[in-house]
This record gives sequence, structure tokens and C-alpha cells, in this order.
Amino acid sequence: MTTYVIRRILQMVPVVLGATFIIFAMVFALPGDPTAGKCGERPCSPAFVAQYRAEHNLDDPLVVQYGKYLGKLSKGDLGVNYFGNDVAEELQQRYTTTGKLAMLAIAFEILIGVTAGVLAGIRKGKFIDSLVMVSTLVVVSIPIIVIAPMLQWWLGIKLKLFPVTVPQNESFYDLILPGFVLGALSLAYVARLTRTNIVENLRADYARTARAKGLSNRRVIGVHVLRNSLIPVVTFIGADFGALLGGAIVTERVFNIKGVGNYIFTGINNHDGIAVVAAVTMLVLVFLMVNLLVDLLYGLLDPRISHD
Repeated sequence: MTTYVIRRILQMVPVVLGATFIIFAMVFALPGDPTAGKCGERPCSPAFVAQYRAEHNLDDPLVVQYGKYLGKLSKGDLGVNYFGNDVAEELQQRYTTTGKLAMLAIAFEILIGVTAGVLAGIRKGKFIDSLVMVSTLVVVSIPIIVIAPMLQWWLGIKLKLFPVTVPQNESFYDLILPGFVLGALSLAYVARLTRTNIVENLRADYARTARAKGLSNRRVIGVHVLRNSLIPVVTFIGADFGALLGGAIVTERVFNIKGVGNYIFTGINNHDGIAVVAAVTMLVLVFLMVNLLVDLLYGLLDPRISHD
């Protein structure tokens, strides 16, 4: 197990280097002048522009800029953005908020998605199966940019069950509605994926053998079929966690959440390359670590999978 973990961590190094370089190159290739608007309505003086570009290494070649960035990153320094603020301090609070939002979305995926998928799978062809398949198809067909304001109006404004926007010092209750919106699309996929795997495994030889030995249907499904059916679901949820962290831009903008997605959106608008690269770099690291944990979880779900 230890050898496997060390090998996977070493494999992450070139992935992080490649991903961060691509992000770095794409962000700094965006058109626009980062000094625009820094001096109010008047254009900045040549002296200010020269000093500003020197402080942020904007006149260096791309490879040199990236090398300097890696040097700071290796020391845990995410740099200073174009407004003179420490990026690490700004991201600390924002990642906490977005992390809560993503965890709530994952919770909805597991509680509602897996439960609906299991019920549809064991009741294949029945009313509950048709209900799950039709409702998830409807959710998949509607983009988040439409689902978010619809639920915001219905549950927030009309029924007044949840706050319409999230306050600065948010609680888990404030994040329930945006968390559901963020996980809605993935929830539908989890339900359909779970249902498909349950149906397939119920027809497997080991399930028929377990019934022939006299095991109850509840034990066959709960102990044997469900564990094997959850392996692809766990894979999807693990990969989806990183996607939820980075894909929260629309949800955070609609609900005015001061999270990572909003931070990235603002950074792109302000041509703040340091802030955007630092935020996305942290997303890459989180995504890789979550996928490592998912691989380790396989061994708990299926004893046949060994990491020795």
C-alpha cells in the first residue's frame, strides 16, 4: 500500500507541472492590458507601467516567468496578485466556502442519486424506475444556468425556504440551495449510473448463486450487488469532486458566493494572471489527491482489488 501511494504521488509531479504550465501559458496569452484601470480613468504613466511590469515579471519570456512562479510555488508562496493582495490569504477563505459547497453537492449526489438509482434498479420496469429515468433525463437536459435562477425564484423568493443570496459569513443552511443546484446534473448521472450497475449485477452469476444458497434478497442486494455496483459510482463521484470545485463559477455568480469560482471569474475579467493560475493550480492538486483517495477506496469496496 505504501509503495503504491508513493508511486502515485511521484506520478502526480509531471501531471502538476504539465497542467500548471498549460494554465500559465493560456492565462497569460489572454488579450488585454493588466495595467488598464489601475490609474482610474486616466492612462497610467510610462514609469508606473514599467515598474508594474517589472514587479510581476511581465517582460520576461514565458518560460522564465513560469520558472520563477514554480520557484515560489515550491516554497508554498502563491504570489501576490495585481492588486497587491496575498493570493494564499484570499484563497484560504474562498476554498473553505467552495469546499463546503462541493461537499454539500456530493452529499446530495450520494443520498439522493445513489438511493434513487438503487430503487430504480431493484424495481426495474416499475413506476419508480420510470420516474427516476424520466426525472433524471429532464435534469440532464436543462443547463445549470437555467436551473439555478428557477430554484432561486421558486424556493427562495416564492416559498421563502432558503436565502436567495449567500451572506458573507455563510452557514451550511445558506449553502443548501446552491449546493443542490451545483450537484443537480451530477446527481442525475449518479442515479442513472447506479441504476444501470444494479440491474447488470442482479443478473450476474454470483447474485444467482447467492440466492441459490438461500440468502435473502435484501442481503444479496445490500452486501454483494450494491458493493460491486458502487465501484464505477465512486469513480464518477471522485472525479466529479474536482469538477465541482472548478465548475462552481455559474452557481457562485448566481448566488453571490465568495468562493473560488467567483474568484477565478473576477481574476479573468481583471486579467489577474497570478490569481487565476494560483486558484487553478490548487484545483489541480485537490483533484489529484481526491482521485488517489478514490483508488484506495476501491480496495474497501472490492477485496479482489489490491494495491500491493
